[in-house]
Amino acid sequence: MTVPDSPQIIIPFTPVPLARQRHDGWTRRTQQRFIDALGALGSVGQAARAVGMTRASAYRLRARPGADSFAAAWDQALDIGRARMFDVAMTRALDGHTTIRITRGGAFTLEPGVARHLVAAAIRDAPPLPASKAP
Repeated sequence: MTVPDSPQIIIPFTPVPLARQRHDGWTRRTQQRFIDALGALGSVGQAARAVGMTRASAYRLRARPGADSFAAAWDQALDIGRARMFDVAMTRALDGHTTIRITRGGAFTLEPGVARHLVAAAIRDAPPLPASKAP
């Protein structure tokens, strides 16, 4: 999944120290790419798949000793990603959809419309505001 027009946000953190380095494991680079993907996608499962890992292994990495910085970056990236996905969902909902109507004679019309069900779902599932921004 890609998010159009989404600038990459760099979140600094100290990678989780690992006793063994595996070429197909959670390398320093894979950890950074995961945090980047999490900030773009807002989903742990999608971010893990984007870097060739599993959701379960991501949570195991987060639970390891020495993962405090990684966990903090994870939380920050997840907040950014969820807010970004909410913005994308609202834009798609408010920009609406186009219904194509074709008559028996072959003529057609294009009818734009707001996807009210998407607006309602986006509002219902909106990420909570941080305490400092709550009214």
